[in-house]
Amino acid sequence: MNDSTAPDLAPRVLIAAFQGWSDAGDATSEAVQHLIKLQKAELLHVIGGESFVDLQLQRPRMYRDESGRRTIDWPDTRLYGTVHRPGQEGAAAPAADADAITRIDGSPVLDLFFLPGYEPGRDWENFADEVVELAEVWGVDLVVLLGSMYSDAPHSRPIITSVTAEDPEVRERYGAERSDYEGPVGIVTAIEMALEAATIGSLALWVQVPHYVHSAPSPKATLAILDKLEELLDIVIPRGELFAQATDWESNINRIAENDDDMTRYIRSLEEARDDALAAETTGDALAAEFEKFLEQDARGEASAPGESADQGQALGQDQDQDQDQVLGQDPDPDQNQGQGPDPDQQ
Repeated sequence: MNDSTAPDLAPRVLIAAFQGWSDAGDATSEAVQHLIKLQKAELLHVIGGESFVDLQLQRPRMYRDESGRRTIDWPDTRLYGTVHRPGQEGAAAPAADADAITRIDGSPVLDLFFLPGYEPGRDWENFADEVVELAEVWGVDLVVLLGSMYSDAPHSRPIITSVTAEDPEVRERYGAERSDYEGPVGIVTAIEMALEAATIGSLALWVQVPHYVHSAPSPKATLAILDKLEELLDIVIPRGELFAQATDWESNINRIAENDDDMTRYIRSLEEARDDALAAETTGDALAAEFEKFLEQDARGEASAPGESADQGQALGQDQDQDQDQVLGQDPDPDQNQGQGPDPDQQ
């Protein structure tokens, strides 16, 4: 891992997202573009798409510039960041803009980089190596790879996020988990493995997007990504119009469902499954915490003898069989998920 940052200073972070397979609902690409605009980040480097992208699938776009001349916008991967120009070293940091990304104390954030791009159609290993080289050249300490997937997620409930990492130190620092997924992957996983080989820390942040609204962007999922980035990086990210857009997105789906009984019943079943899963998870966490407390008391010789406390006996598993049945039965039919996108743990 790069040692360009002292332990008491914020790390230099690169946030990457790629249109394509890992960008359901445009959630990740919209999140990165939102961050670039807030930061007023400048273009630093371009990874040309012609060597990696199938131009028949990702068509270049033609537009006219301010002078009326035709210009082609190629599907490149571009690195953006804050430029430190000569004479700025040692100068007082400028006051943060009201709509800019800031630290918790209100100070400006000057060590964020952004890498929006397109999932390559070929030569993934070389593409991943180019990303690693960029991270090394710019002294990046942590790469956050964004992903969004279609899932059996109800639009009316909070968007589920997951954060995974292979490096134990990164997992401990950011509260991430180690993914046990095996199966088809996207460019995010290839880059993550290349970063691991180069000993550069990385996190994979994924969100779930309702699969039954796959034809429209999902601002609610974009908001979930920004919420999690704030938590991980201890920064403040203005949301702009995203709150209103997410509200309109949810209202529009509700309006469509009102006129479709089958869709209403399906959404209600997803809501019930999510609520049951949350209830079972909460119950399991409470039982685990109570049992851990009991073991700590027992180690100190303070635990009550069996039968002394009826309440404790009830908390420690009086209805264990009933709870176990509830937990084992709360998951939806596995066959229901086929064809709806990758596993939530997929990286």
